[in-house]
Amino acid sequence: MAKNNLSNTQLLPLALIMSCVVLLLCNSQAAAAAGGQGLTEAQALLQWKDKNIVNKSLLESWRPEDTSPCKWFRIACNPQGSVTNITLSYLDIFGTITDLDFHAFPNLISLDLKVNYLSGTIPDSVGVLNKLVFFDLSTNLFNGTIPLSLANFSKVIEFDISRNYLTGGIDGRLFAGSPAHGLPGLVSIRRFLLQDNNLVGEIPPEIGNMKNLTLLALDGNPLTGRIPESLGNLTGMDILRLADCHLSGEIPERIARLPLRDFRLQYNRLTGEVPSGIGSLGTLVVLQLTGNNFTGSLPPQVCAGGKLMNLTVSDNGFTGPVPISLKNCSSLYRLRLQNNRLESDVGQAFGVYPNLTYIELSNNSLYGELSDEWRFSKDLYAMKLDRNLISGEIPGAIPDLINLNELDLSYNRLVGRIPSNIGSLPKLLNLRLNDNMLAGTIPASIGALTNLVELDLSNNSLTGSIPAEIGDCSRLQMLSLARNGLDGAMPYQLGNLVYLQTLLDLSYNSLSGEISPQLGKLKRLAALNLSHNSFSGSIPKSLGEDMFSLLAIDLSYNQLEGSVPNSLVFNSSSPQAFRNNKGLCGFAHLGLEPCEEAPSERSRGGSASRRVVIAVVASLAAALFLALLLIGIWIVRRSKEAGEDPEKIPDPAKRQNLFAQWNYDGKIVYEDILEATENFDDKYLIGAGGSAKVYKAKLANGDTVAVKKLVAAEMDAEEVKSFANEVKTLTKIRQRSIVKLYGFCCKGEHTFLVYEFMEKGSLEGALADDGASRELGWGKRIEMIKSVASAVAYLHHDCVPAIIHRDISSKNILLDSNLEAHVSDFGTARFLKPDSSNWTAVVGTFGYIAPEFAYTMAVTEKCDVYSFGVLTLEILMGRHPREDIDRLLDRWDSDEEDVNLKGVLDARLMRGDPMSQKTEQQLRSIVKIAVSCLVEDPRIRPSMQVVSQMLQNIE
Repeated sequence: MAKNNLSNTQLLPLALIMSCVVLLLCNSQAAAAAGGQGLTEAQALLQWKDKNIVNKSLLESWRPEDTSPCKWFRIACNPQGSVTNITLSYLDIFGTITDLDFHAFPNLISLDLKVNYLSGTIPDSVGVLNKLVFFDLSTNLFNGTIPLSLANFSKVIEFDISRNYLTGGIDGRLFAGSPAHGLPGLVSIRRFLLQDNNLVGEIPPEIGNMKNLTLLALDGNPLTGRIPESLGNLTGMDILRLADCHLSGEIPERIARLPLRDFRLQYNRLTGEVPSGIGSLGTLVVLQLTGNNFTGSLPPQVCAGGKLMNLTVSDNGFTGPVPISLKNCSSLYRLRLQNNRLESDVGQAFGVYPNLTYIELSNNSLYGELSDEWRFSKDLYAMKLDRNLISGEIPGAIPDLINLNELDLSYNRLVGRIPSNIGSLPKLLNLRLNDNMLAGTIPASIGALTNLVELDLSNNSLTGSIPAEIGDCSRLQMLSLARNGLDGAMPYQLGNLVYLQTLLDLSYNSLSGEISPQLGKLKRLAALNLSHNSFSGSIPKSLGEDMFSLLAIDLSYNQLEGSVPNSLVFNSSSPQAFRNNKGLCGFAHLGLEPCEEAPSERSRGGSASRRVVIAVVASLAAALFLALLLIGIWIVRRSKEAGEDPEKIPDPAKRQNLFAQWNYDGKIVYEDILEATENFDDKYLIGAGGSAKVYKAKLANGDTVAVKKLVAAEMDAEEVKSFANEVKTLTKIRQRSIVKLYGFCCKGEHTFLVYEFMEKGSLEGALADDGASRELGWGKRIEMIKSVASAVAYLHHDCVPAIIHRDISSKNILLDSNLEAHVSDFGTARFLKPDSSNWTAVVGTFGYIAPEFAYTMAVTEKCDVYSFGVLTLEILMGRHPREDIDRLLDRWDSDEEDVNLKGVLDARLMRGDPMSQKTEQQLRSIVKIAVSCLVEDPRIRPSMQVVSQMLQNIE
């Protein structure tokens, strides 16, 4: 036994060894707690910041000298000092989460990284966060597939990875668990959001296992197959969003038994009848079924609970009556039933809606007369009831809806007069009453609609004269009064409508007198139709000389005589545009007789008088020439003596003569331009706009340039200086997708800009031509969109001061020999001064102008963002989107966005080889970005910098 006893000398080393073992064990446990790599929470966050975050300054408070991250920006800890919350949402962080060591956070409860610019894949290692309750990576740039390791989130209540670029399918094991992998599954989920990604395949029936689910959002993914019956098991679910997928089949009957308050299935391929029980539980607030192939009747008790706010079921095949429960559904906020085959008496089917802001019942078979009860919808801003069978008179209460922006009652059977107080709608932008049986005169009060952009009263039985007050509608861009019984003279005040762009149509009336020369002030007008009237006299020269944007004109069936103006629009018109007049003469190719010269004086006295006049004029001309020559010599000698700078801005009292010279393989001088264009002969004309004509000029040195000749009044010295400074700044722009401006000339009557010449012309022309458009494959179009975005972002964010283009449209996108896009035409560009209100006149191209610009007149960079959104859709569709903009925007509700490629892409390309899945995903993402640029509130639109970044991340 004594042998087994250890001496104190022997115990000491053993104690030391044991102490070391204990320390090692403690350290190893700490390391295990901190992570497999032994990083502390602070070290893991700092490593992520250093290796993966581009804009590190946002996390300035994260410093190595602080061993505990508990006081760091957006980091929260439990009482023991361990990180429980990482909340970095809405910070515009650029980077990835690839190197974020999730093992270092054993107590993390909430990971919130939403609304940033994080890219790359979601790493498998995130699945180690088995205590996580809140997981949100939404609205970022993540790609790749959904890791199966997320099935380890057994305690997560809210799961949101929406609005990214995720691909692949939705694995059913996420919900059912995977015992073989030790993954319990998402068994506690209440809110599950995957919308607006690029997920494919069918919806797994295992989703029905999530018994606690209250919200399921899969919308905006190209999913296929049917709606699983198992969703009927989720008896606590009140929000179901499956919009803008490729789902087919019918709605399962069991869905109607769910206590749904928000149900969205729009833009799928669903068929059959909608279960009649939907809404009967009284919980429904939102029901959106637009853009399917549903038939039969709408659920009659859709508003049984009196809570329904949004009913959008347009573009289907619904028949029968309007649901009876809508009569007393006073909660309605938005109602869209258009493009179905509904039959009801509009006076009986609808009631009083004090909260209603938007109603569209267009293109149904609704009949009866409109009720005066619409006056109670004081917040209504759009009322579209066109293409129905509505009869009776326009209710006198309609003009009481002072918030109306749009009133469309066209293509009905309305009779009676236009209400005399129609001018009491101060916010009205669009008024369409065409194709009815309205009689009486056009009320003078219509001139009070000073914000009106579109006015169409055509195809009625209106009589009397055109009220002069219509000229007070100074923001009109389209006016049609055609096919009525209007008489009297054309009011000269029509010349005040200087923003008319698309159309002025007065055809098929009984108007008489002369055509007002004031029409020449309509420099932006593209189409003018005055046919089938009784206009007399000659065609005003101003129509040919001043209306630079005019592309189509029709003066047929009048009493006009005299010569047809010699201008591009008249030269290029068809003979039919001038037929059946009294005595027009001019161009033979228009079928007109040549104009006779004025009779010559044959008497000797007359000849003698002419000889005297010629002699006097010749003498005066010679004397004037000699005087000018002497003055010129004197000026040159004085300039040399004084060392005068030939480019010096002239004294205001002197005739201006400013010419900025620049080098482009040698001097480009004023005379070269005149010679190359033969003094701006129309045969060199390649384009025209409201304020300029563009000519192709091949210079003496062999180079070809585009010369934009501005139409402007004489400028004084200060204006010339300001113009020179602006152009000088524009010449410094160096961005590969912006057409280069070489310089300008401002001399006497000529003011012009000289640009780089683009061989393939405008994008507008290319898209309009079937052959050229097929050269623009999807790859080319995607690159075009990216190039334009990059160019506009450069103007907004890299130029000091920032430049707003203000006319981003297909006619101002030019194509080089490689079909690459370049932004051109800075004629309407203005510099954005940070401390000014930037108010200006309406400029730009109709159809691209942001809605707020029409009534606020405030210039911001968000105007360009809107125009870019329209242009992007035009490039993808091969035509201007027009009404499709409303259709796409209608899919927005609150912060939700739904888009579908159905009906969006250019059919000419779709007829060819089927596109790859990758291309489809790219196009889907681009459409989403375009739609985000078109939201009505400019504050919500992204900046062009953000738009460009998002597009560049699409690969």
